[in-house]
Amino acid sequence: MKVWIRVGNKDGVIHSQSAYTAGMAMGRRAKQRRHQEEFWVAHSELPRTVAHPFYERLNQVLEERRFDAFVEQQCERFYAEAMGRPSLTPGRYFRLLLIGYFEGIDGERGIAWRAADSLALRQFLELQLSEAPPDHSTISRTRRLIAVETHQAVFRWVLELLAETGLLKGKTVGIDATTLEANAAMRSIVRRDTGEGYEEFLRQLAEESGIATPTREQLAKLDRKRAKKGSNDDWVNPHDPEAEITQMKDGRTHLAYKAEHAVDLETGAVVAVTVSGGAAGDTETILETLPQAGEHIAEVACTTNHEEVGERVQPEGPIEAVTDKGYHSNDTLTALAEAEVRTYISEPDRGRRHWQNKPEAQQAVYSNRRRIHGERGKQLLRRRGELLERSFAHAYETGGLRRVYLRGRENVYKRVLIHLVGFNLSLVMRQGSGKGTPRGWQGFSADVLLLGLQLWIAILERAAQESASSPICRSSPVVGITMVVQFAAQ
Repeated sequence: MKVWIRVGNKDGVIHSQSAYTAGMAMGRRAKQRRHQEEFWVAHSELPRTVAHPFYERLNQVLEERRFDAFVEQQCERFYAEAMGRPSLTPGRYFRLLLIGYFEGIDGERGIAWRAADSLALRQFLELQLSEAPPDHSTISRTRRLIAVETHQAVFRWVLELLAETGLLKGKTVGIDATTLEANAAMRSIVRRDTGEGYEEFLRQLAEESGIATPTREQLAKLDRKRAKKGSNDDWVNPHDPEAEITQMKDGRTHLAYKAEHAVDLETGAVVAVTVSGGAAGDTETILETLPQAGEHIAEVACTTNHEEVGERVQPEGPIEAVTDKGYHSNDTLTALAEAEVRTYISEPDRGRRHWQNKPEAQQAVYSNRRRIHGERGKQLLRRRGELLERSFAHAYETGGLRRVYLRGRENVYKRVLIHLVGFNLSLVMRQGSGKGTPRGWQGFSADVLLLGLQLWIAILERAAQESASSPICRSSPVVGITMVVQFAAQ
C-alpha cells in the first residue's frame, strides 16, 4: 500500500507499507492514567448483577424469622444510644461471619476482601452500591465488643428454627472432638517459671552437661533424649496462653484448641459445641458438652412444643449418648448413669478388670457393654461416625476453619459458634431448596432439566395408561421416548 501527496506539479511518496504490516500507534500507560474519571455517573450505568439464588433465599429465611430484630435486641446493651458515627449493624456482622462458613474463608481479612469483591455478597449484606463494605478491623472490633453469650443466643435461635422445621429431635446425641491449629508457633513458647525461650533453655542444659558451646546438632540430640519435653505444665506461648501443645492426628505437634460437637443423630444438626485447650481429655470435656446440649434442647423444647403441634423436641434433653472409645472411663459412665442417660460408648481392650469396692462402676460398664453389642448399639455407632465426621468436614475442611487466625479461647469460640450456625442453616436450606451451600447451586440448571424430564416421563406414562384401552391409540411411541429420556438423564 502506498500513500501519495502532490506538492506543486510533483507527486511524492510519503509512506509505503504492506497492508498486513501497517503500523499502529502504541498506547502508553502514562497517558491512560491521565484519563479523567467521569464526575457524574448515572445510576443506570452502575454495575449490576443477578443476586445469588442461595444467598437470596437465605436472606428470605432470616427475614421471615425477623433475625435482624432479634440480634439488634440482643446487642443493644453493647452500644451507646447516640454517639459517634453509626457502627456495623449486628445483622450485617453475623452475615459476614456466615460468609466465612459458606465461602470457606478462614480469616476476617479474607471475609472483608470477599465482601468487597462480590456484588452478590453485597446484596446479601444489603450494601448500597455507593456504600463501602466493612474492613477487617471493623469486623474484629465488633467481635470483641459482642459477648460470647450473644453468640450463644444466636446459636439457640437457629436451633429453634431447626425445631420448627422438624430438623431437631434431641433424643439421641453423638459426641466427638477435633483439633484446630492455633495462631501461635511452637518456636515462641517460653518456660512458665523463668520465661526463657526453648533454645535458651536447651543451651543452659547443654552447659550443665559439660558442653560449653553446643552446636544445633548437639542441641537437637540433647532434646531428643529428654522425657516430657513438651509439657503444658512447663511451657506456654506468650501470644496465646490458652492454646495448648497437642499432638495432631497426622503426628505433628502444634499449639491447638479442641472443638467438641454434640450432634442430633436423627437429623445431623449440631446442638452444642465447646472449645477448650487442645490437650484437654475427652473424659473431661464430655461432662461440659453433654450438659450444654441438654440445656439447649430443653430451652428449645420449652419454646417450640405446643399443644397444636405436639412434642417436637425431647423436653428433658437427650436420653442417649453415643461416643467413641476415647470417652470410656469409669467416672464418665457412672456420671451419665446417675444423670439417667443411656450410654453407647465403644469400649477399649483393657484386659481383665478388677471391680473390688466399685459396684456402681461395674454395673455402668457392664450395662454399656451389653448395649453396644446389640443391634441398636451397632447402628448408633455407625451413624455417629457418619454424622459427626460430616459436621467436622463441613465446618473445618470445606468451611476453612481447620487453622484459626484468632487468639484466645473466647474469640475462637465465637467464630466456631457462628460457623456452626451456618452449618445448621445449611440443613434448613437443603430441606427447602435441595441445596445447602452456594457451591451446590452450580449444577442446579442440570438438576432442573432432569426434574423436568422426569415430570414429562410421568405425564407420558399416565397418558399411555389412559389411552391403552382406546382402539385409536394402539401403538404409542411413549415407551421409546421414555427409554431415550432415561438414557439422557443417566
